Amino acid sequence: MTIRLFDSKSAQLRDFVPLVAGKVGMYVCGPTVQSSPHIGHLRSALVYDQLRRWLTHEGYAVTLVRNVTDIDDKVLENARTAGVEEWWALAYRMEREFNEAYAALRIQPPTYEPRATASIPDMIELIRLLMKRGHAYAVPGSNGDVYFDTASWPTYGELTNQTVMVMPQVEQLDGGEPGKRDPRDFALWKSHKPGEPDSASWDTSWGRGRPGWHIECSAMSTKYLGTTFDIHGGGLDLRFPHHENELAQSAAAGYDFAQIWLHNGLVAVGDQKMSKSLGNSLYAADLLSAARPIVVRYFLGSAHYRSQLEFHPKALTEAKSAFERIEGFLSRATRNAGGLKPGKVPQDFRDAMNDDMSIPQALGVVHDTVRAGNAAFDAGDDKLAKTHAKSTLAMLDVLGLNPFSSEWKGASEASASTRAALESLVERMLEARTHARAQKDFATSDRIRDDFASAGIIVEDTPQGVHWSIDGE
Repeated sequence: MTIRLFDSKSAQLRDFVPLVAGKVGMYVCGPTVQSSPHIGHLRSALVYDQLRRWLTHEGYAVTLVRNVTDIDDKVLENARTAGVEEWWALAYRMEREFNEAYAALRIQPPTYEPRATASIPDMIELIRLLMKRGHAYAVPGSNGDVYFDTASWPTYGELTNQTVMVMPQVEQLDGGEPGKRDPRDFALWKSHKPGEPDSASWDTSWGRGRPGWHIECSAMSTKYLGTTFDIHGGGLDLRFPHHENELAQSAAAGYDFAQIWLHNGLVAVGDQKMSKSLGNSLYAADLLSAARPIVVRYFLGSAHYRSQLEFHPKALTEAKSAFERIEGFLSRATRNAGGLKPGKVPQDFRDAMNDDMSIPQALGVVHDTVRAGNAAFDAGDDKLAKTHAKSTLAMLDVLGLNPFSSEWKGASEASASTRAALESLVERMLEARTHARAQKDFATSDRIRDDFASAGIIVEDTPQGVHWSIDGE
């Protein structure tokens, strides 16, 4: 089955046909490192990690570029307000926080991760090209302000299917600087302003300043992927004006640019869209302290990428229970069927993944396979159960959720000493229970059983001996 993806530009599902057979070039808008990462940042990065893993599984060599916007109005303002460090130090510190959160969730590092400040010459050259082609102008007397001339590009608005007449005025979104020919024109270059640090500006032929937000991604994506590439991704909130402006300036420069545009849905906390103005932002550190990273990954990746992800107080508890059912089956398979290696993904799973990354349906296949595997064990068919276990591992590998894989090995090793200490105590209690039962001291036996239950430890008496687990693991 051909992989199908929903292209935001054409607003329809399209068969994915890469520009070069067997290879995929994908650009994803990364974070503006102005403050700590929140749940929305993690959700977006995970969506494209899932897509990358699936494309790789299907035999494609994927080049993923995810940028870091480390020069921006908000970066400068936050550093100025804090007054304790240089803007570039703030940006670097926040960048490290993002990368640590990504690593905790086993989001694979991009092939290239360019910083905006390292690509200034490329942005300057692109602006020069736009000016030469008649699509950009410098504001007289501004000593550096350069804008994209939206009136010069007839198809402006094509990504979001808007006409200029009904389009929101970008003037409010772009800082409201004077000198524009049209309020919808957007900044390609911003002149250096009094009070701004000198280190946040660069010399050009039209004046000293720094790049506008939109030009950064056009320059960085084409630098690493060429002027035509397969997929451009990002959050739904970036469609307008950011991606609309990216497309306009890139096309006006003569680039074919992205062939498919993907946009992931946003996050709602309770019944409200998450936003700083509402004070309901949920930060990465909060999530990662509330549950195991593999459970957080399961939760963040459980909804369809285009849908809104709903976070509520019980969300992580529900995700924990769901994932522990999977882990419980795998542990049972390891005990009863010996060593396990991933097999092949079921066709139903492949169909779901190929159908616009339908993760909820794919996870449904995972849980159906787990139930079938447990039923096979209950019926004494260890061979069939082992086949289901291998299929489960294969699907979890694709989703980055295989707890036995090398990428999660560090997480299990970190708790090895704790597990060893717990095992020692549990084994001694089990010995005491066995002795009490042999002596027909049922009061002591029942007390030990109740102690296990209150601690969340499940004890099973099997033909192979006594087995214990925590919360069904």
